[in-house]
Amino acid sequence: MRLSPRALCRAARPAWRESFSLDGRDVARWFPGHMAKGLKKMQSSLKLVDCIVEVHDARISFGIPLSGRNPLFQETLGIKPHLLVLNKMDLADLSQRQKIIQHLEREGLKNVIFTNCIKDENIKQVIPAVTDLVGSSCRYHRGEVCERPLMFLLDTPGVLAPRIESVETGLKLALCGTVLDHLVGAETLADYLLYTLNRQRLFGYVQHYGLDAACDDVVSVLKRVAVRLGKTQKVKVLTGTGDVTVVQPDYPAAAHDFLRTFRRGLLGAVMLDRDVLQGPPDP
Repeated sequence: MRLSPRALCRAARPAWRESFSLDGRDVARWFPGHMAKGLKKMQSSLKLVDCIVEVHDARISFGIPLSGRNPLFQETLGIKPHLLVLNKMDLADLSQRQKIIQHLEREGLKNVIFTNCIKDENIKQVIPAVTDLVGSSCRYHRGEVCERPLMFLLDTPGVLAPRIESVETGLKLALCGTVLDHLVGAETLADYLLYTLNRQRLFGYVQHYGLDAACDDVVSVLKRVAVRLGKTQKVKVLTGTGDVTVVQPDYPAAAHDFLRTFRRGLLGAVMLDRDVLQGPPDP
């Protein structure tokens, strides 16, 4: 969602943050134990498959498949036929789709399909693509490939690379729901989302939440969101005369709503790897 030119100019007046403060955060604990178990199971199952279909979120289609892809895939791509599916294309800003594809091709990823599972967009291209890849592979050729071949799907758990290369990469993954919110902190994620939206001049949140103007202070934004949603919480405050219960905005609830709204696409299409594609936007 984009504002009118007049509203956009009004919203664009503040000076946005040039960088996001990471405050010494460590992403090591963001890799859950079940993912390590899933990796071992996946590795033992690879010998049973003829083609690897790797699925990623299209909003982080540029940086994550390259810098955040699991090394297990990188080791096997030269052996097994491989298809990269970038899903949730309806939530991604794909104005530079060709540039994304060209870069992926330079990295050896030549078979790429953008999909939207909600509207079944391009989903029907996956099976024919897999059929062609397996049928044209000398190493895994199975003879005649029918128009409607019998295929078995071996599903695997979603896993990250055991080591996320940077905190900012981890934040992008978390915004897309790949990392659990509580491992990062909902308010931290909301702040990074606000930083990203403002840097990309995407001010749909102003209109969605009925704010007066765009703002780069997450506390102020979450306060307005909480008030609009009627989300409050009672907090005990220690004073000289004893404990006093005060009512204040429920910032965690507001942060979760901000994140849910973004993930549902109500704040507009976003490319989280835009900075990787073309560098930061002009001030």
